Amino acid sequence: MSSQVLISPPPTGSPQDREHSLAARLRGLVRADDATRVGVLQVVIGLAVIWAVFYILNPAFLSPTNLTNLALQIVAVATMSIGVVLVLLIGEIDLSVGTVSGLAASVMAVLNVSQGLPAEWAIFLALGCGAVVGLIHGLIISTFGVPSFVVTLGGLIGWQGLQLLLLGDTGAINLTDPAIGGLTSSFFAPWVGWVLTAFLIAAMSVRTFRVRAKRRKMGLNNTAVAADVIRLAVITIVLATAVLVLSSSRGIPLSVLLLLGLVLLMDFICRRTLFGRRLFTVGGDAQAASRVGVHVKTTTVLVFVLASTFAALGGILSASRLLAVNETSGAGEILLNAIAGVVIGGTSLFGGRGSVWSAVLGALVIGSISNGMDLLALPSPVKYMITGAVLIAAVIFDAVMRRKQGR
Repeated sequence: MSSQVLISPPPTGSPQDREHSLAARLRGLVRADDATRVGVLQVVIGLAVIWAVFYILNPAFLSPTNLTNLALQIVAVATMSIGVVLVLLIGEIDLSVGTVSGLAASVMAVLNVSQGLPAEWAIFLALGCGAVVGLIHGLIISTFGVPSFVVTLGGLIGWQGLQLLLLGDTGAINLTDPAIGGLTSSFFAPWVGWVLTAFLIAAMSVRTFRVRAKRRKMGLNNTAVAADVIRLAVITIVLATAVLVLSSSRGIPLSVLLLLGLVLLMDFICRRTLFGRRLFTVGGDAQAASRVGVHVKTTTVLVFVLASTFAALGGILSASRLLAVNETSGAGEILLNAIAGVVIGGTSLFGGRGSVWSAVLGALVIGSISNGMDLLALPSPVKYMITGAVLIAAVIFDAVMRRKQGR
């Protein structure tokens, strides 16, 4: 005698349905996203608290002039952090990004000032120098299996020696070419910001509509319409506020637009291309990725080339802002800020989880803390201790969330 097991459909209001409700979407945004286990809203709330504290201690913190300075201050580190995100996604580490940024800035300065090379060629060759450094690191790591920690630590020391050799006995070079200085001193009229904001919102709206239509055509559930409307409204408010603040000071900085363009490009590559999917696969399990046909060694080399190139670009932007290159370029807290910002923004140190946007969010958090402490005239030892404590707290949080996910 046979028995039949009847499986009834899930009742209305089941977890599958509730997953797509507006309330569930909002709760997920507050708690964490699927990729990083750190919600964007969590970082934004933390940033708002930081800004509120520094505003209470010094109202000048939220002035348009200071916020514009803050935006210019974080551009170089945020650019370097884009490369750090890529390295962390595959489960590796790059401790040489600070030194590589100083080396690239020195190459640009020597070629432009000492050798008389046009600024455009000096910048291009400096970026090429960064790419070559990353190629060397990636080949050593992938070919000989040397841990990236060891290779890039050696690079941190070795490339700094090359930087000192390039700068010579003077140890400093002043930059006077307007093309180099213009990278961070050029500002656009407010209408440029409004046009770009309108274009981005329109593009996101069209994409959202197409995704919803495609899912509906395939018979898949869509998220609540209100959730997409709220998301677009929040992004619109943030962009409009940024344009208003920047317009109230000197205008829309070229360097900020360059940073946002790079973030949008790399975010698209990481989320929408085969190369991007390979990053997450390698970071999740390199051996499993190799078994399914992913070229782990090639991916590793490309990632380190990109990371060092972004580090070089960050060094160029930093030199452009300071109009000088010296022995301390790329040293100090730059490496700490580049890595700390990425981790605080939500990218895991353990690989396989993260977002390119964490480079900007983390740089904003770290930059805001540094900027606020400068306004309060806190001594350097206190600044270092606070920044280090923030990094340790972020790593602990990442480890705890990873352990919970594993359970």
